[in-house]
Amino acid sequence: MKKVLIFFVIVFVVIALLSLVVTFSDKMPLGEKVALVRVAGVIVDSTSTVDELKEYSKDSSIKAIVLRIDSPGGAVAPSQEIYSEIIKIKEKKIVVVSMGSVAASGGYYIAAPADKIVANAGTLTGSIGVIMEIPNVQGLMEKIGVKAQVIKSGKHKDIASAYKTMSPEEKAILQEVLDDVHDQFIRAVADARGLEFDELKKLADGRIFSGRMAKEIGLVDEIGTLQDAIMLAGELTGIEGEPEVVTKKEKFGILDYIKGELPDRLIGNAFSGIQLKYLFTF
Repeated sequence: MKKVLIFFVIVFVVIALLSLVVTFSDKMPLGEKVALVRVAGVIVDSTSTVDELKEYSKDSSIKAIVLRIDSPGGAVAPSQEIYSEIIKIKEKKIVVVSMGSVAASGGYYIAAPADKIVANAGTLTGSIGVIMEIPNVQGLMEKIGVKAQVIKSGKHKDIASAYKTMSPEEKAILQEVLDDVHDQFIRAVADARGLEFDELKKLADGRIFSGRMAKEIGLVDEIGTLQDAIMLAGELTGIEGEPEVVTKKEKFGILDYIKGELPDRLIGNAFSGIQLKYLFTF
């Protein structure tokens, strides 16, 4: 009887240990992996990308992060926030960028601080510049007999109003702001890529480059595919063979429309005033 009891105790302990292994295996830092983070479409918010980057930076099983960019850029501040997070992560992890069809303007901005940038030969990149678009419906309103009444606290409080034509003085004020943000873009790329500011400024007029052209002028390190970028990340971290890749599944569906987040970001901002963008427009 005693032997039977001991047997069942041993079986129970083995089962319990196996259960613990299965339960916590996903949470335990096992192996050497490469994380794949995707940035696709217009950059309107940095939260999800920054959170994902932070999560992987804390995971000891992740040896490198590959940032796959397929974006024409977007809002200035979110692009700067992603850039800053990559700078921080580089202190602990290798970061390699893989460029898809387009990685231009803000899409290039967030790529610049990576340890290595890999682009396809036909990738559209560059477009180092800033754009500010302010609609003007004054003519339309006059035709339909509608007039806006404006009460303001200062001379330039309605500087970006869609209901009036901008004065030369107002254009000069906004141009000064735009030039300052453009200067920030050029300096960020120059610092990240080790390029001379004045030389880069000659190319930073909004023009685009193919991946092959970008490599020739030092904006890109290598020509290759996403898989090439993953293999390079593995090599730089000493992973032998093909690295195991971990990535998050994209969560996007009808609920995003029901909640109104997408329309609010893409449509609702049309008349919300001044918006600076690191954006390549087609």
